[in-house]
Amino acid sequence: MDNEKNIPIEVLHKEIDLIQSCIKRMATCSFSLKGWYISLITLALTLLIGQGCKLSIMRLFLFAVTTVFWGLDGFFLKTETLYRWKYEWIIKVRKEDNDDFIYDLNPMRKEMWLEPEKKNYSLMKFVLSKTLIPLYGLPCMISIGILIYVILSY
Repeated sequence: MDNEKNIPIEVLHKEIDLIQSCIKRMATCSFSLKGWYISLITLALTLLIGQGCKLSIMRLFLFAVTTVFWGLDGFFLKTETLYRWKYEWIIKVRKEDNDDFIYDLNPMRKEMWLEPEKKNYSLMKFVLSKTLIPLYGLPCMISIGILIYVILSY
């Protein structure tokens, strides 16, 4: 092996730590976002119902807030997954004394994924994941149900 290519173990550990902190930050953002969403929806629906607001305003608010938070949560889930793929690549490739892209934290760099052609990183894949559909799908269905009720009642 070429001694110039050997990567010091401290460098490898630091790179792994940086990626782990990115993964943790994305997971924390996603968790916080869910908490804010549930709090906001609960507070808003309580205030709207207590004030006797029209159903169409409730539906519009519920649909808009759910859409925004669902998209943001999907983005955080996607970014967390991209960092996990990067982490896998670093663990495998750095063992081979490969110092390409060292300290590169761009999660979209496909050269730093194992088998990138087999990976689907579309935002819709994450937005429609089995973890987000129950949380955000139910309020969307309620919003659509209110819309149908309002249309049929006219």
